[in-house]
Amino acid sequence: MARIEGVDLPRNKRIDIALGYIYGIGRKNATDILVKAQVDASIRTQDLSEVDVARIRDVIQREYRVEGELRKEVAMNIKRLIDLGTYRGSRHKRGLPARGQRTHTNARTRKGPRRVVAKKK
Repeated sequence: MARIEGVDLPRNKRIDIALGYIYGIGRKNATDILVKAQVDASIRTQDLSEVDVARIRDVIQREYRVEGELRKEVAMNIKRLIDLGTYRGSRHKRGLPARGQRTHTNARTRKGPRRVVAKKK
């Protein structure tokens, strides 16, 4: 099993799809990484040689920010917005959408399940 950046890649998927399991790598970055590492994108993860895995790992470590380092950077960016007191920071602090979406209806993912308000008698 190929382990890159602390993530076990699924064995029976193509390597270009399997690299997407690493936080910070999508389809475009995965294909770019494979081109730079000179690895065929159609090969399955279980069929990779140790040399191929080492080349992929080297390209990722050299040119990309992924997993813990990227999560830390995103968290620090959000914390900076909150500390500055920006509007976006206040939306993050309250757990509401930060990019101008409506909240009268929708936004259930950010707001969580509906809370029932009791009627007055």
